[in-house]
Amino acid sequence: MSAPPAGAGPVRSGPGPRGLRRFTAPRPPAQERCELCSATLADARHRHLVDTEKRALACVCDPCALLLDRSGGSRGRFRTVPGRHLSDPDHRIDDRAWEQLRIPVGVVFFFRNSALGRPVAFYPSPAGATESELDPQAWQSVLERTRLAGLLQPDVEALLLRRRDDRVECFLVPIDICYELVGRMRLRWQGFDGGAEARADLEAFFTHVRDRAGATPGSRS
Repeated sequence: MSAPPAGAGPVRSGPGPRGLRRFTAPRPPAQERCELCSATLADARHRHLVDTEKRALACVCDPCALLLDRSGGSRGRFRTVPGRHLSDPDHRIDDRAWEQLRIPVGVVFFFRNSALGRPVAFYPSPAGATESELDPQAWQSVLERTRLAGLLQPDVEALLLRRRDDRVECFLVPIDICYELVGRMRLRWQGFDGGAEARADLEAFFTHVRDRAGATPGSRS
């Protein structure tokens, strides 16, 4: 699952169609199935794997996800996306650090791409996930300002930042919900600024993330 890179260079559309289709396309009448064992997935919020070879998300049932976790298979081609959500109320990502990222919107997520051997950054746009050429110094400034960066599991977890009213919110989240957000914004975006529907959906998404997120271990809040 590739994430688009941040900055001054030309931007490109982020993960492939398969990675976003599950969040943007109308649901087919047939039930979704586990992409490993073909079992029916009754729960709409089922587990996902990251297919590191195809750089895509794969739907998976709980037994297959647990089997991969227990066997250590998640260190191979398929890596189980964990469910933890953390917040860092003590982070020090200020306006200056944000400006160095040169992200044209108020939301960005970073993750460590093991295939590329480096961090990548994406943000939602009408075209989908857009990657920017990430300046190494800008990324380092983020790493130094939140303990969450040191907790990230490569490929399957992301550092999600939202700038709002000159304040930055900082979360560690499963990578699949970042692509869910991208798909939702692409589906609802209207006009230059996204429109009222997209803004309301963005608020609902972050309310859900806040409700689920526990504080970073060792935080004062």
